[in-house]
Amino acid sequence: MGRKVFYSFHYDNDNWRVATLRSIGAIEQNPIASSNKWEEVKRGGDKSIKNWIDENMVNRSCLIMLIGSATFGRKWINYEIEKAWNEGKGIVPIYIHNLKNSLGYQSSKGKNPLSHFKLNSKDLSTIVKSYEPPYTDSKEVYSYISRNLSNWIEDAIIFRKSF
Repeated sequence: MGRKVFYSFHYDNDNWRVATLRSIGAIEQNPIASSNKWEEVKRGGDKSIKNWIDENMVNRSCLIMLIGSATFGRKWINYEIEKAWNEGKGIVPIYIHNLKNSLGYQSSKGKNPLSHFKLNSKDLSTIVKSYEPPYTDSKEVYSYISRNLSNWIEDAIIFRKSF
């Protein structure tokens, strides 16, 4: 069994892409909220969302941040990043814009949400290694992530412990 991780992503745009990536055996199959469950959580307001994130990050060693076209600047993604960093979790940013969605479309490349954060006056995006698969074909992107994800997770955990 792989590491226990928490996925950070823009639900509306990228839940299909994330579901595809979850089938990779390198990571523990922790649940991602279904659309019905997520709508229920959101109806509870900010406190409900924060509690859901907090509960689901417990015992996770790493945050896998899946960067799509609209990931940057999202309030809860920023909260997840800050929480993961402050708790000493590894962070693995992966660009997923070249994976197809449920309609078979790819998206434009988004900005790395880590660039929103500073560490010693440097963008966290320049400190934490991010990964962009070097392919445009969705199947090759998936395969590339599949081959490398477990190593990226381990590297991120080791790197984070160095701070």
